[in-house]
Amino acid sequence: MPFIMKKSVFYLSITAFAALFALTSCKPKELEFRIVGTSDVHGNYYPYDFVADRPAAGSLARVQSFLREQRATWGDRLIYVDNGDIIQGQPTSYYYNTVAVGTPHLADQMLNYMGCEIGTLGNHEIETGGTTYQRYILDADFPILGANIILDGTDHNFIPPYKVIERHGVKIAFIGMLTPAIPNWLPRELWRELKFLDIESSARQWMAYVKEKVQPDVIIGVFHSGLNGGITTDSYTENATEQVAREVPGFDAIIFGHDHRLCCDSVVNTEGKAVPIINPANGARYVSQLTLTLKKEHGKWAAKHTDAVNVPVTDYDSDPDFMTTFAPQMEEVKKYVSKRIGTFTAPLTTQDAYFGPCPFMDFIHQMQLDITSADISLAAPLSLNATIKAGDVYVRDMFNLYRYENMLYTMLLKGSEVRDHLEMSYALWANQMRSANDHLILFDENASDNGDKNTGKGRPKFKNIYYNFDTAAGIRYEVDVTKPIGQRVRILSMADGRPFDPSQTYRVAVNSYRGNGGGELLTRGAGIPQEELRSRVDYSTDADLRFYMLSYIEARDTIAPRPVCQWRFVPEKWTIPAAQRDKELLFPSH
Repeated sequence: MPFIMKKSVFYLSITAFAALFALTSCKPKELEFRIVGTSDVHGNYYPYDFVADRPAAGSLARVQSFLREQRATWGDRLIYVDNGDIIQGQPTSYYYNTVAVGTPHLADQMLNYMGCEIGTLGNHEIETGGTTYQRYILDADFPILGANIILDGTDHNFIPPYKVIERHGVKIAFIGMLTPAIPNWLPRELWRELKFLDIESSARQWMAYVKEKVQPDVIIGVFHSGLNGGITTDSYTENATEQVAREVPGFDAIIFGHDHRLCCDSVVNTEGKAVPIINPANGARYVSQLTLTLKKEHGKWAAKHTDAVNVPVTDYDSDPDFMTTFAPQMEEVKKYVSKRIGTFTAPLTTQDAYFGPCPFMDFIHQMQLDITSADISLAAPLSLNATIKAGDVYVRDMFNLYRYENMLYTMLLKGSEVRDHLEMSYALWANQMRSANDHLILFDENASDNGDKNTGKGRPKFKNIYYNFDTAAGIRYEVDVTKPIGQRVRILSMADGRPFDPSQTYRVAVNSYRGNGGGELLTRGAGIPQEELRSRVDYSTDADLRFYMLSYIEARDTIAPRPVCQWRFVPEKWTIPAAQRDKELLFPSH
């Protein structure tokens, strides 16, 4: 009997070993994960444009349909991340930033519902101010990352620098970054407790830390920073994704944004590895999709291949459950934007702003001068092609009049600095005409849109960004487009006929984007050092310009813009016909 028992134990041991061997041999040696990313959603939560009062192509509602479809196949091997600039751009976000402040932000409600697992801050989150972006961070059920954002005066991170998600035995680390160029656009009041560090040096620091302390199998960058270029100083680069992918080995892929440029490419890093970099552009019309193929070798997982593709979601129907869940919030925002605030006696359009004085810019300048009592106002059209009809105007129209949440400054500038500021503005904007047949506008000769649907011909595009095309009110001046850059602007007098003195200091109204160095018109143009700009600010509003615009119109009820811009392109025998030709090219009458 003892012998039989021993034999049974032996057989049981063999059987258990065989079962264990079978289980071990069945463990997968290859796994796939799918990472889906949105970036620069800019308030496009619903398939509806609250400003234009019409259906919209993108939206988180359509993204949710895509995610639901993908999760049916991928399950928990799908990870959804958002890359910032989500709480600015549409009345949906503005309403929750400024009116419905006692509830969780709608962006948080939606991203939590959609199962978002990683977020980053964008510059437009910072633009909303500390109360709002901290509320956004706290109401999120997922970590908001910012490896290069520290508490000023310390070495402590403001928010987590990275997050590790571990599933099926695989560790995937996400390192999040924000463009450090915030001080060039936003007043310090909005971010006074923070400091923004260079992305490459921060990436190098946290790459080393994560590799040593976490030892992940995969490392993904999530950067709210464009591909390359932008503002570059001795301390940082605004758009550093390409640079980091090349110079900081260790990333298996990078999802990026901020520059609103659809991109799907790869960069070979200094160790010879190809790093996929992908950007879904803006407006939730695309999602970036990474498919990671991992293989297990010597007991450790490693990413052997990564497929990257931007997937359009515009053909997806809105997710019905999403729309039902957030229907009450949609109706609340619709009610808000439909509120009448006053009447305009004449239509306003930005189409006229590029060719001379116009009612649209008259209104902006007059408002800035009235609010600040400044001597001079500097402003640019902040919408490429926006029109507000004569008659009743509503809250939604204010988002066409003023797209961004800028504050209003009064700055102390010398007359010569005002002139140099304008010189750079018109250099970005006006062509040098050498004959009557030349263009007035400085077009990009290498770019045009996809073509007019009737003629099939592409329309030209501005060579530079239209929201840096500043004009002035409070002074009378001419712009001679036959002269070279730097010699075009001749200021004749103040608006009331008093002499204009280049050596005199004037109080000048500008928005906070410009006042903090945005567009470099005050720094590169007027020659004021970046670090000196803050000391030039004599006055700042405590709320954004759109808020003041709403109040300004409501207080007056009827608005009849009066001419306050007293400037012209010369020689008019050339510039007037050229303006008519170029306007027809940019904005065909048919």
